[in-house]
Amino acid sequence: MTDSKPDNSPNNYTPYQEKEGEEYMNEAQTKHFENILKAWKSELMSEVDRTVHYMQDDAASFPDPNDRATQESEFSLELRTRDRERKLIKKIDESLSNLQNDDYGYCESCGVEIGIRRLEARPTAVLCIDCKTLDEIREKQMG
Repeated sequence: MTDSKPDNSPNNYTPYQEKEGEEYMNEAQTKHFENILKAWKSELMSEVDRTVHYMQDDAASFPDPNDRATQESEFSLELRTRDRERKLIKKIDESLSNLQNDDYGYCESCGVEIGIRRLEARPTAVLCIDCKTLDEIREKQMG
């Protein structure tokens, strides 16, 4: 049942080709990221549906305790994976909302442009690379 992508990366897409002098987060860029985010969300939602069917179809009462334990372990792993994906879907929804409000692509901390390539690598990014690096350093120092 683990045929999903291990890193939950967005679907394949053609990288955005910036034009000389193009305004950041213009209509074409906004549409590009909206398509990436919607495709990613759709992929994750289909995984949720697949998990529900998997757990319904494979739910069995095994007489052998070892078989039951194995099944429970598999179900537990699936549920943890889906919980992480549920949180990711929430971030995708927030990013789509930011797109609608013209807040997408700008750092929540300092307000600078996050950048096209960084957003393509991590479409739910809310911090520029500098603020994210500082955040990670602080996290390491806190333990």
